[in-house]
Amino acid sequence: MFVDELELVVRGGRGGNGAVSFRREKYVPRGGPDGGDGGDGGSVYLWADSSKHSFLDLSYRRILKADDGVQGRKKNQHGARGKDLLVSVPPGTVVRNENGNVLADLNSPGQKLPVARGGKGGKGNARFASSRRRVPRLAEKGLPGEEKTIKLELKVIAQVGIVGFPNAGKSTFLSRISAAKPKVDSYPFTTLAPNLGIVKVGDEGSFIVADLPGLIEGAHRGAGLGHQFLRHVERNLLLLFLIDLTPEMDPDPGKAYRLLINELKAYNPKLLDYPRVVAGNKLDLTGADKQFAKLRYEIEKVENENIPAMAISAATGDGLDALTRRLYELVNELAKEESVAKAPVEVLLEEIPVEQPLKITVSEGIYWVSGTAIERMAAKTDFDNEEALHRFQDYARKIGLDRELKQKGIKEGDTVRIGSEEFFYYE
Repeated sequence: MFVDELELVVRGGRGGNGAVSFRREKYVPRGGPDGGDGGDGGSVYLWADSSKHSFLDLSYRRILKADDGVQGRKKNQHGARGKDLLVSVPPGTVVRNENGNVLADLNSPGQKLPVARGGKGGKGNARFASSRRRVPRLAEKGLPGEEKTIKLELKVIAQVGIVGFPNAGKSTFLSRISAAKPKVDSYPFTTLAPNLGIVKVGDEGSFIVADLPGLIEGAHRGAGLGHQFLRHVERNLLLLFLIDLTPEMDPDPGKAYRLLINELKAYNPKLLDYPRVVAGNKLDLTGADKQFAKLRYEIEKVENENIPAMAISAATGDGLDALTRRLYELVNELAKEESVAKAPVEVLLEEIPVEQPLKITVSEGIYWVSGTAIERMAAKTDFDNEEALHRFQDYARKIGLDRELKQKGIKEGDTVRIGSEEFFYYE
């Protein structure tokens, strides 16, 4: 099963809580606080792994979470950091956020992208000791990790992409030139997913070929597999147009070539700039040589440049050696040009967080307080601890929260909500 689109929920691990602890050792009077910090939560990373070819394994795990940080301990021992979660995805994966904006394009093996950062660990009570506060009995809670919904979209990466209508013989062709074993028969439908094969050319080298799902007229509007097919076309160095030379075939070879060109142009005009080779298949059939002559005439009429056209028979193997060698030569030439012209690809490591200012909205008698700083402070405060509560109240007064609430008309006993915490307001 080939899965090339997926939506996932990714969660960074929660930071560990800080510890409240005091030294209790013989002959050490007034030992003081020694509670350690909590460890940071682990982060979720996507990693382009060349051994992966689809999102099939991820389709059974729609929620991915990294490990939480470990709580701090006495003797100033900090908690361990949560283990990161490394998620393998195929090269060619486009990562989008919930709004559809592109975060990164993982088009090279080894590229790594953080998609959900772990929460920061809380401070232990040893961090709050001062000349005025000798015996701090408060510690911070660890912050929750980021949680996001991301969308993954795969664009198959191959050096040669086979383009053609259903039943043009693409699967048979791929099975003859490589070790790939796509299903081959006279099905009334097309291949539903790309098949990849490695083609070896003597002792000289090899290249990767993708048998892409069959194209139909109207694909650029989404007909048939539509955009699912055309998306994969964009990731190839070279396109191989495979045309059926069967004498009674409708559309005939010339019209089939024009239709393929038109569909690519309608979807993305840049696809016409891709180098291409045309191969007329099923040369073993009676009358196929005349069909190939018509195809060559149509190519010369449509194109302003010299497009290589070759006749083959995937069934008998006639012409396959000459075609694969020609493809290998072109791939090598194009790969050299790309390595010179292509700028280094930088992966966008993360979306830059925007600090939201303090804001108060009133709805159904509840005063909703939002803002990056105040929500972060509330999340790491242990409100069951009296010293921690006083610290939060001091912070709220310092940033002017009391003043803002009074301006909004708050009265004693009214409800205030900050993040997941709810309070009653008193002077």
